[in-house]
Amino acid sequence: MQNEPAAPVRLASLKSWMIEDVLPFWASVGFNRRTGLFHERLSLDGAPDPSASLRLRVQFRQIYVYSHAQCLGWFGGGGELALKTLRRLRETAFRDGGFVHALRADGSVEDDRFDSYDHAFAVLALSWLLKATGDAAVRAMLDEVIAFVDARLTHADGALLEGEPHRLPRRQNPQMHWFEAMLALHHCTGRPDALIRAARIRTLFERQLFDRVTGNLREYFEDDWTPARGAAGASIEPGHQAEWVWLLRTHDRLAGFQASPDASRLLAAALRFRDPSSGLLVDEVDADGAVRRGTRRSWLQTELCKAQIAEFEAGLASRDAPIGALAALETHHLRKPFTAGWIDQLDERGAPVSIHVPASILYHVFTTVAEAERVLGPTEAAP
Repeated sequence: MQNEPAAPVRLASLKSWMIEDVLPFWASVGFNRRTGLFHERLSLDGAPDPSASLRLRVQFRQIYVYSHAQCLGWFGGGGELALKTLRRLRETAFRDGGFVHALRADGSVEDDRFDSYDHAFAVLALSWLLKATGDAAVRAMLDEVIAFVDARLTHADGALLEGEPHRLPRRQNPQMHWFEAMLALHHCTGRPDALIRAARIRTLFERQLFDRVTGNLREYFEDDWTPARGAAGASIEPGHQAEWVWLLRTHDRLAGFQASPDASRLLAAALRFRDPSSGLLVDEVDADGAVRRGTRRSWLQTELCKAQIAEFEAGLASRDAPIGALAALETHHLRKPFTAGWIDQLDERGAPVSIHVPASILYHVFTTVAEAERVLGPTEAAP
């Protein structure tokens, strides 16, 4: 239906779209000046949804974006906006050195659990905010949050718990984002333990999460990291496989390692589940390769772009691979339903099914455009 071939992408246009349209829009329309927090989502006409609960991970994703954008010179005042949001979160959501899981739309606490996934994004955001501002209070909070994770959210095996209280199944996803956070901590602060912590998660990936025979990454596990019982244990998300590719290549680069073959195996496994007509990854498959959810969310496509960019940077792919992935992302998801937005999910035929524009996707899109600019540069694809 809408699985038309992707139009050629122009990298300079993507960058200018991010700087001129996206970042100003989400800092104004996407920010609630009354509560001092970012909106969780917008309607398809670009209006904020005043009823939506506010997940802490989304607030920290926005703090990360505006901090990183200031570091790039893409959004003046990004650090100030991020600091304002952080101060409000400290007033409303900070408990015993950690952050609650969710707030109501008015900023009051809705869910007081401590979630490890949320705290991975807190460390990511605080690392970049410290780089953007040098603020001593941010440094102190960063240290406090890491100490909280060590004391309250870390399993005896050295990996993260799901949260407090701990629950099953265990997911690879919090481990992946903690790995990402440790890479950011190293890049932004030079903290000497950051790469040591990152190496611990990479060892978990290599020994427990990744199957070198199939190239697959499972999603759900028992407490001992054996696959979870039932259908959950066979779940594979191609988008997470692509996300790990980018993270592994980033770790290789920051730690001075040679390019790992694991990343290439992961990417090859993910690409088995890319629709040939649109170039988009499907949302979920099982360990036998059967498609469970043939829908296509936007964040998977951003992670495929980043994976292809990372493979190109490592000298293992042509420039055509990331350019093609960026073109598919832009054609099918970006600049709609309004200029500074995105269609979050398509059905199997390529028709939009989303009824909201989630703020959480800004993190994925921004990072993709920043990586495209860093690695591919301003050279344009042929029209």
